[in-house]
Amino acid sequence: MANLTLVVLAAGMGSRFGDRIKQLETLGPSGELLIDYSVYDAIKAGFDRVVFIIRKDIEQLFKSTIGERTAQHIKVDYVYQSVTELPVRSGDFPSRTKPWGTAHALWSCKDVLDGPFAVINADDFYGRDAFLRLGGFLEAPKADGCSVGFMLKNTLSDFGTVNRGVCKADDNGLLRSVEETRGISRNADGIIKGTYRGEERILNEYDTVSMSMWGFGADFMPKLEKRFSEFLNTLPADEPKAELTIADAVDAEIRGSGYMMLNLTTDSSWFGLTYAADVEYAKLTLIKSVQNGTYTNPLWK
Repeated sequence: MANLTLVVLAAGMGSRFGDRIKQLETLGPSGELLIDYSVYDAIKAGFDRVVFIIRKDIEQLFKSTIGERTAQHIKVDYVYQSVTELPVRSGDFPSRTKPWGTAHALWSCKDVLDGPFAVINADDFYGRDAFLRLGGFLEAPKADGCSVGFMLKNTLSDFGTVNRGVCKADDNGLLRSVEETRGISRNADGIIKGTYRGEERILNEYDTVSMSMWGFGADFMPKLEKRFSEFLNTLPADEPKAELTIADAVDAEIRGSGYMMLNLTTDSSWFGLTYAADVEYAKLTLIKSVQNGTYTNPLWK
């Protein structure tokens, strides 16, 4: 079995969630975080190491809340995302306080990834089947990388708009594009709309979307650095909030170099924390998953 690393994106600011740190929101019946369930499912799928990407300002709280508990079950490493650590133009953005997006976060791991790895969000719940499919791919890859996709209608929020990478695949299941579409919501007439590169898009509720669940070989990291560097070099020094997502970088590689990404789909039910109002639904869903025997209470025994 290959050594598999799970990279957890846990440095996001979560501006739509209010003043709480959504990565550290207690949701399970015994106070578990969504990260607990992801790591638990990843271990079941054959992962043997987790890398948490966090901010320095939450380091001690993160380690005491989840890191030390996780370290009892799997090897744990930490990487710190910082607005001052960049591959090019470091120091050229003096007023920048916001991180540069998920591509920046993953680039921060460049010195700790030397084998196959997966990427997930800390504030999303993906389900056991999704991790099993992801781990299976990484142990026997049939393409350069993969995305585990979910049905759009199952990833909308009742409390506001969301951003999703809309996946388009060919007849062989390979991604042709990943279009990072913003401001997605269902209108009162049932039509789902979003904006891609400034243009309004009408979306199908059965579209497959990326929830930042990716699988890569270590060879993806120099490609990511190239795309991130190109992105930074296009920005003015006073740019306050532009971001590059992993979906953006993957899309550029598919279109620009023929990078082969397999579009995996899963029967798992996704849910996540975008707004504070999402918390109650998440808690009820986790209680049901204990009642139906999917997870134990407490999760870690």
